[in-house]
Amino acid sequence: MKCKFLKCAGKSARKNAVMLIALFLAVVTCFFIPPDRQYLEYFDFRTLSCLLAVLAIVCALKNVNFFYFLAQQTVKRFKTTRASVLALIYITFIGSMLIANDMALLTFLPLGYIVLTGTKKEKHMIFVFVMQNIAANLGGMLTPFGNPQNLYLYSKFNIPTLEFMKIMAIPFALSVLLITACCFIFVKKEPLTFEAETVRPEPKRTALYLTLFALSIVMVFRAIPYWIGLPVILVILLIFERKALLSVDYPLLFTFVFFFIFAGNLARINAIRAFFSHLLGLNTLLFSVLSCQIISNVPSAILLSQFTENYAPLLIGVNIGGVGTLISSLASLITFREYCSHNPHGGAKYLGIFSAFNFSFLIILTGAMLLSELAFT
Repeated sequence: MKCKFLKCAGKSARKNAVMLIALFLAVVTCFFIPPDRQYLEYFDFRTLSCLLAVLAIVCALKNVNFFYFLAQQTVKRFKTTRASVLALIYITFIGSMLIANDMALLTFLPLGYIVLTGTKKEKHMIFVFVMQNIAANLGGMLTPFGNPQNLYLYSKFNIPTLEFMKIMAIPFALSVLLITACCFIFVKKEPLTFEAETVRPEPKRTALYLTLFALSIVMVFRAIPYWIGLPVILVILLIFERKALLSVDYPLLFTFVFFFIFAGNLARINAIRAFFSHLLGLNTLLFSVLSCQIISNVPSAILLSQFTENYAPLLIGVNIGGVGTLISSLASLITFREYCSHNPHGGAKYLGIFSAFNFSFLIILTGAMLLSELAFT
């Protein structure tokens, strides 16, 4: 009995390794900044609420085979491996511009998994997940609501919308080119067939869950307060799809909570604040990119905005800084968790390929933007 318990505990620890690391980091920083009322300001409750809502709705849509049906239609329309992979990555890229990077990944990663498993192309799984992750983090840079840090900086500095998009146009266009080039280089133009019988989702329940998904998107755009939208979604799912609530990836939610505590505490340590203030004086773009690799892009935007009024390089830095390490963007944790849920023993291989592509993108984008910065000064 004891061995069985230890085996289950070890399996759970491996599955939730990122959450446990986030918990450890949060606890360590609590010794420097003891818990107080200011801790409540760390949490982005809207993001957590939207995340919970979308996780639950995606589970509900999975239960009615919606993504399975969508995968079949994708293969019918795009009849080669390369075309299907490009479609999956582009739809994630565009989705992040409209519904934010984390929501785009929650929506389209399951679609990528079903397309690849249904066509016996699992060998491309890591590449597709990694590129969907990069597409989500970089695609959202063009719009003020595409990434959480954009929304914060857009509001803090009152950046005009057209100026915002002009600032992000060059890194956005370069990102599109890099992503497309990778797909052409690493994915062959092989024929695809979906090796399974056609399945159609139950119309009424699918329509209901898609309506709930639309409600969650409205929450993202702040048209409906999260404290109204979330209870409505949870009550309806409790009535019609209780299994979806049981299937939610709650450790992912706690991972975000622990990282909020870790980043919030770091921002209150005077030595760290002084260190960042000095670095920003040297080069805002470069050091905002480096900051993202350590404390993630959203906390970096919040922290570094306290020390500079030069918002253009800061904005670029915390967006392209979303690629790199696994914690450079908390949205990357969603992809890692999703992959490990399907391949429990493939985490190390995933991280290796993830790092190779992400740091390549990071170096190219950072180098290009530094050169552009020099050219215009």
